[in-house]
Amino acid sequence: MTEILYSPLHSKHEELGASFTMFGDWKMPLKYGNELDEHRAVREAAGLFDLSHMGEIIVSGPQATDYLNYAFIADYSKLAVGRAKYNHMVEKDGRIIDDLIIYHVDERIYWVVPNASNAETVWENMVERKGDFDVTLENKNREISNIACQGPNSEAVLKEIIPEDEHEKLENLKYYAAEYHTVAGLKVLVARTGYTGEDGFELYTDNEHAPALWDALLEAGKDHGLLPCGLAARDSLRLEAGMPLYGHELTHDLTTVDAGMRGIAGKEKEGDFYGKVLLDLPVSPNKLTNMVGEGRRAAREGAKLFDADGNEVGTVTSGQLSPTLGYPIAMGYVKREAAQEGAKLEADIRGKRYPYTVVKGAFYKRDK
Repeated sequence: MTEILYSPLHSKHEELGASFTMFGDWKMPLKYGNELDEHRAVREAAGLFDLSHMGEIIVSGPQATDYLNYAFIADYSKLAVGRAKYNHMVEKDGRIIDDLIIYHVDERIYWVVPNASNAETVWENMVERKGDFDVTLENKNREISNIACQGPNSEAVLKEIIPEDEHEKLENLKYYAAEYHTVAGLKVLVARTGYTGEDGFELYTDNEHAPALWDALLEAGKDHGLLPCGLAARDSLRLEAGMPLYGHELTHDLTTVDAGMRGIAGKEKEGDFYGKVLLDLPVSPNKLTNMVGEGRRAAREGAKLFDADGNEVGTVTSGQLSPTLGYPIAMGYVKREAAQEGAKLEADIRGKRYPYTVVKGAFYKRDK
């Protein structure tokens, strides 16, 4: 029987009355009350997420950059200290093992943050790909916690528990950048990253300090409309923002090119690297496509898609009624010729077909 893993914050979630769900091997909060209220809190104020199930792997040493350039598809040779980059780990043939973020936290130190369900697989592949590179790999998957504070009021929440002389530094922290701050008296790696489509931060600290940091953020957020949020709200928020989820839009059966993300691969990298084949793969006949529906019936994962002539042209990978927009939204793979902006499609929902229209870009974009 697989071991059930618990967040260092599990007792905090129980105290807050959370409903739980399994995510991979982790028992994590699905919601605390109404997931729609949690979703709206992030769009309008702030939300607090426990992301301790995400992986953390530290890469350090003289050849850390060279190693990452070999083991992953993106190019890290020009990534400045304090910045982050989205990446894929792939097989030699380009099939996706995981999508992740890698932070350049110090001159020869990087943090690799894989998805929870793939964290150990990523670790095993990183060890296998180490070869003779002069690097040290440290698996911190069960030692470091990640707490995300997301929403338009997230910066104000953090300022409540960050020394005043660090406020300007926090204000100037750019998107996809990370730096150390003193938060609630703790040394915390603060990254301006997220998975919600809003401004926000992800805070990394040792497991032993996570409960104190969580409590401090909840208290600091009381006057800023902050709510604790579960995985249900996180999924609806990322879908509105048009962000792919591994296991849905990205899978081991698909390559980075299939997902329309060839641009991630470092075309200027020298020598061999995992995923180099992506630079030469032909465009996929199917396109990852965003679609909007009408009414209130939403197509869900697995729903078949048809063109105006009744031909089956694709499948929904994620879909729901958008809490913010009030109409159905979906992502899915559609035959390229049927996936042009404005194209009319139909989704099969329990044997009845409902209209959808192909749109370009994210469903929801925040005001800058």
